[in-house]
Amino acid sequence: MNANKVDKAATKVGVGDTLTFPQGSQIRVVEIAACGARRGPAPEAQALYLDKTPPQEPKARSPGADRVGGRPTKKDRRSLDLSRDRGLE
Repeated sequence: MNANKVDKAATKVGVGDTLTFPQGSQIRVVEIAACGARRGPAPEAQALYLDKTPPQEPKARSPGADRVGGRPTKKDRRSLDLSRDRGLE
């Protein structure tokens, strides 16, 4: 909070405080704009803070990254069988 490490989750925060925390694989930077009077829906809560997280460049994906694991297709199995047969000769 405000460039100081906080040990307790119950630390009091107020308007103008800046919070830096990890969320998933990115680091979020949020400034508190107002305090909520009640617990409400997400759009109402999003209006209470300013997101100052710097934009991250999208990670480059390899062409085969969409299909990770799982059962090989019939074509893949045939090519595997052929490569195994050729390796034994």
